[in-house]
Amino acid sequence: MADGHAPLAIRLRPATGEDGFLLRRWLRDPATQACSGNRASAEAEITLARMSETALTRIVTCEARPIGYAQAMEAAVRAGAQPPEVLPGTWETQFWITPSRPGVLGAIPALLAAEVFATTLAIACSGLISIRQEMMVRAYERAGFRWRRLWHDPLFGPAWLMLKERPG
Repeated sequence: MADGHAPLAIRLRPATGEDGFLLRRWLRDPATQACSGNRASAEAEITLARMSETALTRIVTCEARPIGYAQAMEAAVRAGAQPPEVLPGTWETQFWITPSRPGVLGAIPALLAAEVFATTLAIACSGLISIRQEMMVRAYERAGFRWRRLWHDPLFGPAWLMLKERPG
């Protein structure tokens, strides 16, 4: 790299039952709640994803150290109205990390979308990112997601809808 540092080894590994304590601890952190929403809603979404046979639930690691959580599931599973751009077959992605080294955010939505496209028939991946989370929006942009509209999310309030079409 230009700054003389080797790229960070960012990976996604399957979340397991043993990760429950770690997830609950992270969700108590106000910085995590800024990205994941309130603790009760975030825990409910994680539980829903973990109960699904098709959802991807992942622990984000940096240099093999757990630093966050990522998940993807069919957008139709999400309760409530969907933006019209979110077509059937779109998978919703979301993630959050604990405070970490610079350069980590950009890799996560790219890794998650790549796994969705490699393991499902998803036509696209979407992300709803709070307008207050500019760094998260930029991470999705670097991963090839494009802004589609502003959407009022019941959990985050005003949020950017971002979509990435299946490659090829």
